[in-house]
Amino acid sequence: MSTHAPQASSPARLVALPATLDDAVAALAEVPAAVPVAGGTDLMAAVNAGLLRPAALVGLGRLAELRGWAYQDGHALLGACLTHARMSRPDFAALIPALAAAARSAGPPQVRNAGTLGGNVVSAAAFGDTLPVLAALEATLLVAGPEGDGRQIPIGQLLAGRDRLHPGELLAHVRVPLLHAPQTFLKATTRSGPSRALASVAVVLDPVRREVRCAVGAVAPVPLRPLDAERWVASLVDWDGDRGLAPEALAAFGDYVGMACIPDPGPEPAPGDREAGQLPLVLLQLRRTVATLARRGLGRALA
Repeated sequence: MSTHAPQASSPARLVALPATLDDAVAALAEVPAAVPVAGGTDLMAAVNAGLLRPAALVGLGRLAELRGWAYQDGHALLGACLTHARMSRPDFAALIPALAAAARSAGPPQVRNAGTLGGNVVSAAAFGDTLPVLAALEATLLVAGPEGDGRQIPIGQLLAGRDRLHPGELLAHVRVPLLHAPQTFLKATTRSGPSRALASVAVVLDPVRREVRCAVGAVAPVPLRPLDAERWVASLVDWDGDRGLAPEALAAFGDYVGMACIPDPGPEPAPGDREAGQLPLVLLQLRRTVATLARRGLGRALA
């Protein structure tokens, strides 16, 4: 896990290796410009590209308390240092299947073995595979800092930039509800095997609240929630019966999601567009891809 920090004029001068979360918070308080790092997959890419020169590093690899998960009031508290490889295993998949599916698709084995849930969240890259799942689950981030570990941030607030980690703060856990209901994650890429998403869709059923929640990743800077499409399709589901939907309803949901996330342009043509009111072919194809993923994801969740 890593965060962005002010750049220093020279390479990292200090590396702290705390053994507890409290020690990590203390190390960050001592050097507020320090960058927490666990897997380092995003951090090292930024360093190698010359985009980041940390004043100091706080290694989180020894924090066993952040590498697992616990149960709390119908929720799972996921440690920020959980690796994608660990989340891919069957025991975790039985707990949060969509998040396990996203972790399995996060990249080649060396990336999954090093990359962490917290790093995916804090880096907040548009193509982060876990982000649409966490958005659909309406996860909450638990932050540790100099004033204690009580601050909570809804995932959508952080990703949209409406709330941020303050200097000296550290993402400790991600709290997600245990819905005990079907959920899916699908993504489209440019090649076979784990690679960066062109588009991804998470679909979550919440039978208690009688909701269908959907989040679309990689097509915008943050995951998109097509709320009107969610409410419409949830009204069609027989929550007390077999929950099945006709193929026509699934197709309509997919189209609804695609249109919501990649809408038609306004009456004025965008620079370079030949005609007003028409999407460029590449965006039209992307909309179709999103629609297909949403249709298949909901169909599998309801099957």
